[in-house]
Amino acid sequence: MSTDVVPAAGLVEQLYSQLEQKARALRPSDDLAQLEKAYRMALEAHKDQLRDSGEPYIVHPLNVALILADMQMDLVCLETGLLHDTVEDTRISLDQIRKEFGDEVAGCVDGVTKLSKLHLYSREERQAESVRKMLLAMVNDIRVVIVKLADRLHNMRTLKWLPHERQLRMAQETHDIYAPIAHRLGMGKIRGELEDLSFQYLEPEASAELLREMETQRPQNEEFLSKMRHEVELNLRRENIPARVEGRIKRAYSVYQKMKRQKITLDQVYDLLALRIITDSVKNCYAALGVIHNEWHPIPGRIKDFIAIPRPNLYQSLHTSVIGPGGRSFEVQIRTEEMHRLAEEGIAAHWKYKEGKKGPGAEDQRITWLRQLVEWQQEMHDPGEFMSTLKVDLYPEEVYTFTPMGKVIALPREATPIDFAYAIHSDVGNTCVGAKVNGRIVPLKYSLKNGDVVEILTQSGHLPSKDWLAIVKTSKARNKIKHVINTTERAKAIEIGQKYLEREARRLNVQLSRITKAEMEQVAAEYGCSKIEDLHAALGYGKFSARQVLQKLVPDQVGPLLPLEAPKAVPPPSAAPAGGDTGDLVIKVKGVDDLLVYRAKCCNPIRGEGIVGYVTRGKGIAVHSTNCPNVQNLMYEVERKIDVEWARATTETFPVKVMVYTDDRPGMLNQLTSVLFAEQSNIRSLEASADGKRGADGAVVDMTVEIRDKKQLERVVAAIRRISGVRDVERIQ
Repeated sequence: MSTDVVPAAGLVEQLYSQLEQKARALRPSDDLAQLEKAYRMALEAHKDQLRDSGEPYIVHPLNVALILADMQMDLVCLETGLLHDTVEDTRISLDQIRKEFGDEVAGCVDGVTKLSKLHLYSREERQAESVRKMLLAMVNDIRVVIVKLADRLHNMRTLKWLPHERQLRMAQETHDIYAPIAHRLGMGKIRGELEDLSFQYLEPEASAELLREMETQRPQNEEFLSKMRHEVELNLRRENIPARVEGRIKRAYSVYQKMKRQKITLDQVYDLLALRIITDSVKNCYAALGVIHNEWHPIPGRIKDFIAIPRPNLYQSLHTSVIGPGGRSFEVQIRTEEMHRLAEEGIAAHWKYKEGKKGPGAEDQRITWLRQLVEWQQEMHDPGEFMSTLKVDLYPEEVYTFTPMGKVIALPREATPIDFAYAIHSDVGNTCVGAKVNGRIVPLKYSLKNGDVVEILTQSGHLPSKDWLAIVKTSKARNKIKHVINTTERAKAIEIGQKYLEREARRLNVQLSRITKAEMEQVAAEYGCSKIEDLHAALGYGKFSARQVLQKLVPDQVGPLLPLEAPKAVPPPSAAPAGGDTGDLVIKVKGVDDLLVYRAKCCNPIRGEGIVGYVTRGKGIAVHSTNCPNVQNLMYEVERKIDVEWARATTETFPVKVMVYTDDRPGMLNQLTSVLFAEQSNIRSLEASADGKRGADGAVVDMTVEIRDKKQLERVVAAIRRISGVRDVERIQ
């Protein structure tokens, strides 16, 4: 036997032994024979497989099961953790698992397994469909996503062994999808670790610099927390409030988010240091808050009562920020033991004391959110739209508003009265014509604030406006608006396309009345349209010309297109001509060379970025960055979406506007221009000014620079971030 096999085998047995001990301690009365059976099956199935680290593959499912055991999940979850990759990566079938372990384990394994028959689709489509499948499985059994989160957590902990491109892809997906899901399910501990691990790979320089700065301050911060903790304990004891007090330094990613959002330095983060008071009752939570405010001055606007109004993920706690000794601010969180358990473990906490149950009931608020989410996503067929709206849905809700009857409506930050209207009911949203906030009429684009009482004004027969898509923040509102607009726009497009075809037929002396329905349907099918109405709609949208259609219908009467007349989207009769512009030569429509193409001004995509085309009547193809905030507002008409790609490399540069938030100090501009000189990037314009919003020592530099491609922009931004005193760099779109 080779010397390297023994340690690996020893590690595997050691990991299983730990798992067995934890399972036995957790459920002393349960028979662990099925757990061992699952381990043996996984061990045999993965015996010839290695991870990228060189370890036996079985180490991964064992670690996933250990994470689940630490979360005190049931045996179904632990068995699923051991078997979760067998169907996807080995010859074991789902039927075998069902036969050996029953329907519950098989259902969970199936929910966690990625879709296998998607090799013909793009990576984006594979990701979208696998996430969609997981969400559907979650509705029936929430343990599916708990296993998936444990799986992702271990993969993120061992991400260093993967190639750089896969590291970035997995870190981005974790940041966009899995960490927010953990948040929405109240699993604060897992969410925090997933965010911090993603941060290390997505922003390695910013992460390393922030961690260095926080580590430098750690000794004095821990000393301050220890002193404050002791004082709080004395004060609570004096008032006979039973409590334990913990100290913590805010997580790196959370600190980074706050610094970036508010363009502030580490010293200006109010809640960098926090004490957590855990007491025995709600009454004593409020009593403890009184003790804290009696001892130290609270910071106005920083008191939050999540006990009276819990967050949508059922998080409950009192938050306050106070000014401590020496003018140092710190946060205090106050909660009961039960609230603390739910804050750390979220929905997984339901398994701790409930034997033989699937955990939370169907009425659980977090499950209700999930059911709504799945319902809203059902009608979305475009993978890009599905993923981007999902990301919006997963963002934490920050604003708590009220109906005139006192019902709480939780919405994302900067939500509008339109979002509020759709949160009440689709019909209320569709017929919304105005809103009153706290008794006063406000514009529909008004950003709702915490505590606002909102009354929606409606008018029968009113329909939503396209302009609403640019201001709404919730995907429910966006999807409902798109549906109404799509229905009316499609009806217009069908009418325009029909008239366009008739006009072109008259010009070419073609009698459409002699063409049979079957012939029309055959040509429609050649253009990927299932019905004649779809063909008319495509003509109305301007995706191709009426002459092309007629040439296919009656080739004897309409001669073949000459090279100069190669297939192109001709503007329908309602559209204005495109003019003499030849379009953008660095972008082309896939498979077609002579369509008028131009880069959208709202996002100004640069070479190397993902791009998508949108057919505009009479103007050609508008090309947007896939990250453009306007893309989802435009894509309510899927028929207008068209695949585009960057043409062969050229020396052309693109103007990119960049905002740099810095300390106000001498030499800063010199360092910025030196970075651009080193990258051979020309400056088109530059304006610098003091920035009073970021404090007396803040400044902002607004500049437009010439950039060749996405990689050069990333190098420039990274180099600027490395300059001492730079707080944030932002590309303006």
